Amino acid sequence: MKMIRYFLLCVLTVMTCLTAVGQQTDLNRYTLFTGFDYMISPARNLTERGFEADFGVTMKPWLALGGDFGALGSDVISGAGTINGGETVYAVPINQSGLVPGGANAISVPFKSTTYTFAAGPQFYLRKWDKVTLFVRPGFGGIHENADITLPPQLIPLFQVLQLPVPNSHQTDTQVFFGLGGGFDVNVSRKVGVRFATDWVNTHLFSNLLVPRQNYVRFSIGPTFRWGHLK
Repeated sequence: MKMIRYFLLCVLTVMTCLTAVGQQTDLNRYTLFTGFDYMISPARNLTERGFEADFGVTMKPWLALGGDFGALGSDVISGAGTINGGETVYAVPINQSGLVPGGANAISVPFKSTTYTFAAGPQFYLRKWDKVTLFVRPGFGGIHENADITLPPQLIPLFQVLQLPVPNSHQTDTQVFFGLGGGFDVNVSRKVGVRFATDWVNTHLFSNLLVPRQNYVRFSIGPTFRWGHLK
């Protein structure tokens, strides 16, 4: 995860310095992307698949503003994972009780979830080649997740003995996030392309249950449609 963050940060720095070099001039004003999403959150063994849509307005050859938000479409992805008991707020009392062999780390709770993300901000382009356009983008936005937890029946008596509240099987949370992303467009024509993108996001969902922050990595692929003319 650290390598991904450092890589994206380096790419963003380099491209910011190169924005005035070799830019294309025959550009479209608007871009619409729709595609397939594959997102993982390693800490919770979470894998989700779904759909993404975003819209951008090109302001300069090297800069566009927009994102995936509102009526233009937000990411909607769903999947399943597991929660490790050692990363929950219950880890300390469970470990102190000695009632669970191996402690809280021996507990794994499966869950299913649906995640919605929405973001807006700049996207920086490097247009040195006709067939390929590189881009990087900082990520600012929000993430909303609905999770359904399947609590193993044998854990219920443990919560009762320790006088701990039993967590609700349905959890919902919304948080802001910061991240970095980048990728490239393969330009099939002036108005159509194919986008490949990767985004990293760091946030803290379900802080009432989970102690550490979560990292998400999202991979996207799909067509881009462009129209209008940048004057």
